[in-house]
Amino acid sequence: MFHCNGWSYPWSITHAAGTHICLRRVDPALIFPMIAEHRVTHMCGAPIVLNMLIHAPDAVKTAFDQEVQVFTGGAAPPSAVISGMEKMGFRVTHLYGLTESYGPSTYCAWQDSWDDLDRDAQAQKISRAGVRYPTVFDQTVMNPETMEPVPADGQTMGEIMLRGNTIMKGYLKNPQATEAAFRGGWFHTGDLAVLHADGYVEIKDRSKDVIISGGENISSLEVEECLYRHADVMEAAVVARADAKWGETPCAFVTLKPGTEGRTDAAAIIDWCRTNMAHFKAPRHVVFGPLPKTSTGKIQKFVLRDRANDTDQETKS
Repeated sequence: MFHCNGWSYPWSITHAAGTHICLRRVDPALIFPMIAEHRVTHMCGAPIVLNMLIHAPDAVKTAFDQEVQVFTGGAAPPSAVISGMEKMGFRVTHLYGLTESYGPSTYCAWQDSWDDLDRDAQAQKISRAGVRYPTVFDQTVMNPETMEPVPADGQTMGEIMLRGNTIMKGYLKNPQATEAAFRGGWFHTGDLAVLHADGYVEIKDRSKDVIISGGENISSLEVEECLYRHADVMEAAVVARADAKWGETPCAFVTLKPGTEGRTDAAAIIDWCRTNMAHFKAPRHVVFGPLPKTSTGKIQKFVLRDRANDTDQETKS
């Protein structure tokens, strides 16, 4: 509850006269049996927490007969993580928001038209967001330079903008940052996204995480989405690495699933990406090992950027 008051979740469960089951640490060996014992129906967790549950040892996983609603946010959830949770019997809802919007501002409401889609296609839909919370007046995707809305074509990139009663007033003792954040009368989230015809928003990247290689913009989230679909990858993060020729190139940090370390190397990861996406988007460097995270489970990309530019890794052009 220390982070943004638990996304305001403690208030809503208490208001509904629900029971809180609290943990001092994130541990699948505790979470699964407690869901079963206390018949938990709702829970929250960042995508990295969901990924821990998916890859928990089979001996730890406990069956339960009730449907468990899982709300995830704090980072854009890879569709492979959503699909993995759904296979275990969880129903995932993606929430979008920031500390500056006091937690979730919009969410992904299930549409009846998605019922007939296969699990992977459903997971791609669930990873979007767009239905406003009552306290949010509006959310849109705009060109941050012109402040004009982008077309709802699912292709044109813009920045997510918010207005509402739960948006912050400003940054403490930092009027310059406040003025920049509210330029044009909207709160600039720093999240780059496309707008779909149904009004749902698909996050593509944080503006500071976009990799500019040879004049082309590469979404780190798109590369991560590809990496998460690899059968041996448990966690992945992609950052920019300085390159004398291209300016920047993608550098992938990968945690492999237990027992797969000997059969997957950097070349195999790079080949997988080149097979499943445009070649120029594929990482040129791969680093294996655990990923640094905050106390709330977010991957610390600023740490990875320093690592990417401080060390030599395997390269494949």
